[in-house]
Amino acid sequence: MKYVIALIGLAVILALAWLVSSDKKNIKFRPIAIMIALQIMLGLILLKTSIGEFLVRGFADGFAKILNFANEGTDFVFGGIVNEGVHSFFFHVLMPIVFMSVLIGILQHYKILPFIIKYIGLALSKVNGMGKLESYNAVASAILGQNEVFISFKKQIGLLPRQRLYTLCASAMSTVSMSIVGSYMTMLKPEYVVAALVLNLFGGFIISSIVNPYKVQPEDDILEVKEERKQTFFEMLGEYIMDGFKVVVIVGVMLVGFVALISMINGIFSGVFGISFQNILGYALAPFAFLMGVPWHEAIKAGSIMATKIVANEFVAMLDFVKIQGDFSERTKAIVSVFLISFANFGSIGTIVGAVKGLNEKQGNVVAGFGLKLLYGAALVSFLSATIISIVF
Repeated sequence: MKYVIALIGLAVILALAWLVSSDKKNIKFRPIAIMIALQIMLGLILLKTSIGEFLVRGFADGFAKILNFANEGTDFVFGGIVNEGVHSFFFHVLMPIVFMSVLIGILQHYKILPFIIKYIGLALSKVNGMGKLESYNAVASAILGQNEVFISFKKQIGLLPRQRLYTLCASAMSTVSMSIVGSYMTMLKPEYVVAALVLNLFGGFIISSIVNPYKVQPEDDILEVKEERKQTFFEMLGEYIMDGFKVVVIVGVMLVGFVALISMINGIFSGVFGISFQNILGYALAPFAFLMGVPWHEAIKAGSIMATKIVANEFVAMLDFVKIQGDFSERTKAIVSVFLISFANFGSIGTIVGAVKGLNEKQGNVVAGFGLKLLYGAALVSFLSATIISIVF
């Protein structure tokens, strides 16, 4: 029965995307069906086969080693601040982002990442029925992050029509940056983090193909990736270290503000209505959680976590999830964990608008115009990925 409910949930998600489609008559169903089949197949491989277990374990072990190396640097500088044996979110979850940024910088400097991104993107474009730029952007967003990716094709941004710009921004919001994946793995099971990274990649194409269908003409299907200014190795190293630290500070400050604000709102609602704001959100999203495959007796708590992710951000939601995940079955943990892995939240609208506007003010205003539709599509990607996990679990 749980699989039937999950399949109904899948149909509901696709229907919700269809309702806001800008061109219902020209939706290409064949690539969508192929990509959903690929999602299910990849989900099964990652979670249900020895090959998937081997890949996930290798990925997780690699990140565990990276986190240990990162902690060496953190402990050297801040070792006296944290008591021995005490876990600090800022030092043990956020600070490793600096070292991850360094590794990404090194791979960029030696042209390894651009090569990987370009050719994976080209392979994806054969499957998704979209342009080379859209495919490149989805892969690059998952590695570089939602701000940096736009810089890499800065020359083309001003020439892009509204439809293609929507898809590019939706992909950026539906993925996460590789620099913070290690941080996620300190709170969620690695297999669910890896599964979300893969499923969101295809999910972004699926939802965008329904919400925003269009055809890229051959003469427009070009990819001009901007070559970065040649830097010395240590110049690059310093830049990426500072970039990583900026992300740490921004995420940390955002968490201070969001956690405090939600705590205050919960207090006000509890005092006035006798129920917290997060519980109200939980009731609102409980039907969706149920359709995704969460048992009804767990749906309200799961809905609350999911709503927190959309209203605040994924880190705030993960912190709440870690506190109560013992109340959930393993199936619900898998569904909620995968749902949390993306940048689909209100704050990301401003982030993406700012990133595009900094490169092209006119196009930034265009993105601002469809900001809420962007969040709607990105949220559906999270719902879709979590539902696929429910089907294969």
